[in-house]
Amino acid sequence: MRPVFRNIVATVVMLFAGMASFAQAPDATASWTVQSKAVSTNVFELTFKADIIDGWHIYTVDHPYSPVTVEFTDPQGYATADPLEQKSEPVDVGGETGFEGSAVFTRRVELTGDQATVKGVVGWHACDSHSCAAPEEWEFSVDLKAGNEAAGALTEASGSGQNRGSLWGLIIEAILWGFAMLLTPCVFPMVPMTVSFFLKQSSSPAEGRFKAFIYGLFIVLLYTVPICVIIGLTWLIGGNSVTADIFNWLATHWLPNLLFFIIFMVFAASFFGAFEIELPSSLANRSDSRSGAKGLGGIFFMALTLVLVSFSCTGPIVGTVLIKSTQGEFWTPMVTMLAFSVAFALPFVLFAMFPSILKKMKSGSWLGSVKVVLGFIEVALGFKFLSVADQTYHWGILDREVYLAIWIVTFSLLGFYLLGKIRFKNDSPVEHLSVLRLALVITVFSFVVYMVPGMWGAPLKALSGYLPPLETQDFVVLNRADGMVLQTQGTAAQENGGPDLKLPLGLQGFFTIEEGLEASRTLGKPVFVDITGHGCVNCREMEQRVWSDPKVEGILRNEYVIVALYTDDKSPLAKEDWFTTPEGKVLKDLGRKNSWIVRTRFNVNAQPNYVILDSEGSQLLPVRGYNLDVDGFVGFLKEGISKFNER
Repeated sequence: MRPVFRNIVATVVMLFAGMASFAQAPDATASWTVQSKAVSTNVFELTFKADIIDGWHIYTVDHPYSPVTVEFTDPQGYATADPLEQKSEPVDVGGETGFEGSAVFTRRVELTGDQATVKGVVGWHACDSHSCAAPEEWEFSVDLKAGNEAAGALTEASGSGQNRGSLWGLIIEAILWGFAMLLTPCVFPMVPMTVSFFLKQSSSPAEGRFKAFIYGLFIVLLYTVPICVIIGLTWLIGGNSVTADIFNWLATHWLPNLLFFIIFMVFAASFFGAFEIELPSSLANRSDSRSGAKGLGGIFFMALTLVLVSFSCTGPIVGTVLIKSTQGEFWTPMVTMLAFSVAFALPFVLFAMFPSILKKMKSGSWLGSVKVVLGFIEVALGFKFLSVADQTYHWGILDREVYLAIWIVTFSLLGFYLLGKIRFKNDSPVEHLSVLRLALVITVFSFVVYMVPGMWGAPLKALSGYLPPLETQDFVVLNRADGMVLQTQGTAAQENGGPDLKLPLGLQGFFTIEEGLEASRTLGKPVFVDITGHGCVNCREMEQRVWSDPKVEGILRNEYVIVALYTDDKSPLAKEDWFTTPEGKVLKDLGRKNSWIVRTRFNVNAQPNYVILDSEGSQLLPVRGYNLDVDGFVGFLKEGISKFNER
């Protein structure tokens, strides 16, 4: 590859790696405490206090769509009668009533025995001036004992809520990638340079440790600050509607997804040794020339040199970390990049503080092997982007068995490479297998064996978030435990000439709320609204791990009218179905119309989320988000049926 072309590719990748997506909420919008006070021998008042983060608000207990709720789980030894009361005075929050800063709620429980442990969940839905977070919840537990009539708090518990769909998985993955980068050929050689630099620059061990810490801090800032600036500026300039459109475009449009796919394939080819991708040499040389200066300036340019020189290895991983966080919340790209950069910087800080550690590590051909392994992983990850475009535009290129075939072949080749049966031009012969290499071979081939039954319809629940839906499978011969044969089926929307969409597990349903409400009035069943997306990893997990449970599937199939709202589908609408927003914007495809509906009607801007409506379209329960608790989902569905029957 010519130097000019290499520079162009590297520059394009840097630009798109910086395009992190953003949703609208921190990891927890409020922290909660609960106190208990005896009001008689066996009656206690529970006081729930919310400390709401600045700029956000929650709603009242009687809000029609997003109330604060307190639900008790498996009440044994006590009974509840009084409804939840709000003790704080609500204020105006964007034309509605709610609470800012803090809020206090109470509810009484009565012991039916001598003592009991009261457990439950506080649920709420927070918004700021631009958008709303996903529904959140906080679990509490309070031990109560009859006979203690002393006034005041008997027990206090505290904690923060959590958005369903936690960041922890992405954070852990980012940390692992950060540590893995040390072992790549373009990063590991920087370690001796780092040690040498700090040995020369430091006049005492204490000074050396301080400078090493500053060095690590500069590395973290160089990775994290640009991402924060890009996201912050876009958020401030764009506002809710613009940022939602940008997010949707970046995550689901064919152009960025195809571009990311091509970039991953280019980097994989580079890892396999076809060519080297480098940043413009002038940048690295200019930074390196200034790193010899003493003081903090020299340390900064040393950190900048490391970031630039190691780009050919860290670039694709940084892009992977950021792109995978495009379906997270507003803070997700920043938090994941912080986790990655801290893990990446930590070994350099330790080597700079304790140079003797370096003597125990030796470089060699194994570094090239690490790079090739990463190349195979890049190939596998790259097809996820092509799959998203394929699903949202209904191209039919990557059906589930085609996708699985590619992964099976890719990881089989990786296994043969680790065995030494495949060699690239920069590899040395594998004369014997180390214990570590053998362990990797066993792991890789075990993964391949696990995937093979998926070619004939096995659900492969561990990979459900990464594979195309089972409904795209051309042939399925999986007999389910309940005697039903899983098969793809048509839907009412398809029969009426609608988009080529299917519900999971062969369920029947609709793809517009209007059709669902009409069926609800006819059948006398509540409406289950599935806010989903073709590119939604957590949606596929919910379908394969929760919906597929016989208890859940039976309720959905027999007791509900199902409406699936795909917020990323690119199917064009008939002209008579075009929708004009109050701002005058004309929405001409199904996904953008659905996205606007769920944002304005249900106050959510993420997937998956689930809403239960009555036949007139009124919301019966708070929105439920990503949560793999099967029993909790069953309870949610049963409570929806109970609320529907009460009306």
